[in-house]
Amino acid sequence: MRAFVSRLHGLSGKPVVLKNHLVCLSLSIISRMVFGKKHFSVSGDDQLGSNSIMSLPEFQEIVDEVLLLNRVLNIGDWIPWPDFLDLQGYVKRMKALKKKLDRFHDHVFDQHKRKKKELAKNFVPQDMVDLLLQLADDPDLDFKLTYDHLRGLTLDLIAGGTDTAAVEEKDIPHLPYLDAIMKETMRKHPVTSLLPPHLAMENCEVAEYDIQKGTRVFVNLWSIGRDPSLWEQPEEFRPERFLGRNIDVKGRSFELLPFGAGRRMCPGYNLGLKMDQLSIANLLQAFNWKLPDNTKVEDLSMEEASGLTTPRKFPLVAVMEPRLPLHLYKI
Repeated sequence: MRAFVSRLHGLSGKPVVLKNHLVCLSLSIISRMVFGKKHFSVSGDDQLGSNSIMSLPEFQEIVDEVLLLNRVLNIGDWIPWPDFLDLQGYVKRMKALKKKLDRFHDHVFDQHKRKKKELAKNFVPQDMVDLLLQLADDPDLDFKLTYDHLRGLTLDLIAGGTDTAAVEEKDIPHLPYLDAIMKETMRKHPVTSLLPPHLAMENCEVAEYDIQKGTRVFVNLWSIGRDPSLWEQPEEFRPERFLGRNIDVKGRSFELLPFGAGRRMCPGYNLGLKMDQLSIANLLQAFNWKLPDNTKVEDLSMEEASGLTTPRKFPLVAVMEPRLPLHLYKI
């Protein structure tokens, strides 16, 4: 987080597409947890070290391509006979993407296997890749994990998101309005419009509707968040509506389910919340913010892109000015 704020300080006074920097921060944190060490340089201009195989922006482009190709409508999937023509070019892009991902995964797996061999009996798994490789080598495992499985699992973990005057985790409980902003944002603009599909395991009745066993059930978060019977003036952005109210995002308050609920709830919700809270708190603590040039607040478009997730169709561009002493921005 400290390095993140320091990099943004170097862009003070300039229009910045904030999304790009937040995505890089998330990728950097999550990849460190999954892979255990730094496998990316910060930018394309940096010298790649012995552990780095590509720059972080390059890997970000790969993840963006993965998410894009997962949500496109490929004609050949619905009309088989012209599939071999690859009319939209998606198959070609998928093959090119696979080569890049295989090269990256092979690099990461080779380094982890080398470390395991060097440590021999003293080896203890330190990250997710270590654990997955250990499971792949386990002869007693009921389900045999192949390297294709490992590639898919690590990609899912990545694609599915440190002392100064920075806000720290211990400060978050003392920032109730920040918590309210987070909840209001997730109410009005959930990361995904529909929760992953569920399957009714038995006949049941929900709100006087008969649900038959085997029915595929979709929960529409977008509609729930804008339901006037649940929220007063739902089209307005009003964080104050959550102050003093016992509504959480952990699956117990059904009017607000950004991470789902029950056993199929997002397993990374706790990490995601902490990362978002710390990021926003530090951005507000470290900088004053304004819109570029003569842009007015009413000119901002909150239109959302279509797909598996619903990011802003037109990313926010903002200008930041430091509000703390200069030495606090140094790493």
